[in-house]
Amino acid sequence: MALDGFTVAALRSQLLDTILNARIYKIAQPENDEILLTLKTTDGQQRLLLCADATLPFLYLTDTNKQSPMSAPNFCMLLRKHLQNGRIVAIRQPSLERILMFDVEHLDELGDLKKKTLIIEIMGKHSNIIFTDEDGMIIDAIKHVSALVSSVREVLPGRSYFIPNTGSKLDPFTAGFDDFQSAFLSQPMPACKAVYSVLTGFSPVMSEELLYRAGIDSQISANALDGDQVRKIYEELEKMMEQTRAGDFDANIVFKKDEPVEFAVFPLSIYAGETTVHDTSVSRVLKTFYEKKNAYTRIRQKSADLRKIVQTLLERNVRKYDLQLKQLKDAEKKEKYRIYGEMLNTYGYQCEPGSASYTCENYYTNEEITIPLDPTKSALENAQKYFERYAKLKRTQEAVSVQTAETKKEIDHLSSIAAAIDMALLEDDLMQIREELIDSGYVRRKGPAKKVKITSRPLHYISSDGFDIYVGKNNYQNDELTFRVATGNDWWFHAKGIPGSHVIVKAQNKELPDRTFEEAAALAAYYSSARASGKVEVDYVQKKEVKKPGGAAPGFVVYYTNYSMIAIPKIDHLTPAE
Repeated sequence: MALDGFTVAALRSQLLDTILNARIYKIAQPENDEILLTLKTTDGQQRLLLCADATLPFLYLTDTNKQSPMSAPNFCMLLRKHLQNGRIVAIRQPSLERILMFDVEHLDELGDLKKKTLIIEIMGKHSNIIFTDEDGMIIDAIKHVSALVSSVREVLPGRSYFIPNTGSKLDPFTAGFDDFQSAFLSQPMPACKAVYSVLTGFSPVMSEELLYRAGIDSQISANALDGDQVRKIYEELEKMMEQTRAGDFDANIVFKKDEPVEFAVFPLSIYAGETTVHDTSVSRVLKTFYEKKNAYTRIRQKSADLRKIVQTLLERNVRKYDLQLKQLKDAEKKEKYRIYGEMLNTYGYQCEPGSASYTCENYYTNEEITIPLDPTKSALENAQKYFERYAKLKRTQEAVSVQTAETKKEIDHLSSIAAAIDMALLEDDLMQIREELIDSGYVRRKGPAKKVKITSRPLHYISSDGFDIYVGKNNYQNDELTFRVATGNDWWFHAKGIPGSHVIVKAQNKELPDRTFEEAAALAAYYSSARASGKVEVDYVQKKEVKKPGGAAPGFVVYYTNYSMIAIPKIDHLTPAE
């Protein structure tokens, strides 16, 4: 997920095509570590967002404006003083470093033409936005770094700017094979780590990709490779660098399920088989990736309390269910005690007083049976004891059977809520799930009771043949789709025997094509707790066959006749309707 030297090179290529010679119209600092430049170009207005956040640094073109604080920070005011109405005359990237330098020409107070440089360094926790004069002296930086913080380089007004020393790393644009081989084979570490330790601009992901293309195991020690293997790596490196020189980039995002896991400006062979979305604009790729990643992170954080509540309740009910099943199993012995009592009532007169056991023929099976006895009691008293034990176990079995059924329903309900939390994409989705937990008595409402406005709605897809397909994201939406949206001849889909979404296909009183059945089944498989499986069995039936038992939990239905098919939980070819 690192924004590496290749991505910065691709960004530079795009920025040269879009904002070179642009005028800086507005400068804002919406966050402590962000600068937003509004630029005037011959093709219209552009916005460039630069972020030096320690955990997620980036820069890209965006069409979204961000609200700025009422009072502009000092760094923002300084940039406005020097760069407002300035013209970007050059955009530079030193070697393959994760650094972009924007040279800006502007007129000073006396009307003389001056040149300043705005630098963004995208280096993880060391990321920074630095402003220098034409002699390379630092005018200011969005983050000040003193000698107390870094012994390598101070970033303070009045200091000379220089690029942090990358040690013995080689410039991949100029490194020859002999230098690369010597440096690479001297690394007593996994080959993947050796690549980004030896070459400037490489991230762990691009290192993995380089080795994959060369057919080398990324975990084998670098100093264990032979010359031919190193030659293969170098040949693939040259191909990458040739593409970089030519600006031949292919910006893309790799998704696992719906979550963005990686972006790159070259196709990632290491993620073959995963969903990959390509775009001609690296800025759009970065904007989409960071926005979606932030959304997923935020949803995970906001769902953590619900997830914990549901998980705790599930664990408690599973323990209770296991105990109840054990009680039921113990209660199965009741018939044995009833037979003991009946045998003693029938043959007890033959039993010797003080005996520890009595053997007789079981007239139900015509087999011998040995009955343990309490020697201090008579045969009839022993029979009474066994009848009492039988009656107690019978009562236990009847009560526990009801309790077990209720506990199983509760486990199923909680499992469906847990699946809905995993599917939640928006805060409104979580709000609706919380309402279900409150209505079901699992969670107390905070503050005075009031109706919560829910704007979350089921997902809507359109099949390849033009049929509307709706997918519930939680139990309330499942009920709404099945019993309000769907009519009798519409088709209903659900993953067999596991928590998941109700999927409705509006049939429009027509016969559905096979492809629509397959696409609806794929959605039912994908939006279920078996999403990670290779294949999922899906039940489907016309809606008129689906009933809701009285008192059933939200989302729970029954049907007694259905069809089934095996579906693959992949929906890459389907896109939600607007």
